[in-house]
Amino acid sequence: MMSDRQKGIVLAITGAFFWGVGGVASDWLFTGRGISVDWYVTARLLVSGVFLVAVHKFMSKGMPVFGIFKERSVIIRLIIFSMLGMLLVQYSYMASIDHGNAAIATLLQYLAPIYIILWYLLRGQERTTGFDALAIFLTLTGTFLLLTNGSFGQLSVPLPAIIWGVVSGFSLAFYTIYARGLLTRFPSLLVVGWAMIIAGGVMNFIHPIWVVEAEMIDAAAVLTLLFGIFAGTAIAFWFFIKSLEYITAKETTLFGTIEPLAAIVASVLVMNVAFQSWQLFGMFLILVLITMLSLKKQSE
Repeated sequence: MMSDRQKGIVLAITGAFFWGVGGVASDWLFTGRGISVDWYVTARLLVSGVFLVAVHKFMSKGMPVFGIFKERSVIIRLIIFSMLGMLLVQYSYMASIDHGNAAIATLLQYLAPIYIILWYLLRGQERTTGFDALAIFLTLTGTFLLLTNGSFGQLSVPLPAIIWGVVSGFSLAFYTIYARGLLTRFPSLLVVGWAMIIAGGVMNFIHPIWVVEAEMIDAAAVLTLLFGIFAGTAIAFWFFIKSLEYITAKETTLFGTIEPLAAIVASVLVMNVAFQSWQLFGMFLILVLITMLSLKKQSE
């Protein structure tokens, strides 16, 4: 029988793995079955949001499901978080996958901590350290090699994938900073669940969930869709939060670095994505950066 620590490690690794592979599942749905990004984001947000709020209701004896809507200031903050955080980060990530691939999109999104560092430096809330300089150097070098394969004259990744990937990183940075005001007062499952429902509700006006846009729907598409929505989104987040009951936040963060690795390996195996030598070295530098940021978070 597993110890509590072993349970926490398994939950953290499984959640990160589902997140990474979930992106590749989305890639397969876009390229293999022609499923619309707009529809998929609507379905992903609404279904996952309802699932997480239901999990909170049935597993938490604390705050009621609608307890977050009692104060006007909290409601406004939740709406801003839902639009500029949840919706933007989900849509931009999926759009980057649609124009490129899950591995590139995940790595570009994982540069969000660098944007957070730069934000605090620009605001004068932190002083530049040797670690910051090294992190920025690895970011610039690794991203350049990843996107160009070392060539100054051409891109190895479609420009729309890069733009959406950068937007995804910035929106994740905003998501991370802005969420703190809500997470200090309310359970994370409730905050994220309602943010998904609100964001999905807005997306539903753009592309209704009942209007399925796809070139082909078969059993494989349905199973992949269910995996992407439930395992790749709702369960992944639930497992991440659940792991915090057994291991520390710093350990969970470190195990979370498995996500980009899972996305890279799955992209190669499932989508037959081929990376060139300098791109692989750029990936290595970014993965080193991600690990460094995780270790730095541990020390703090």
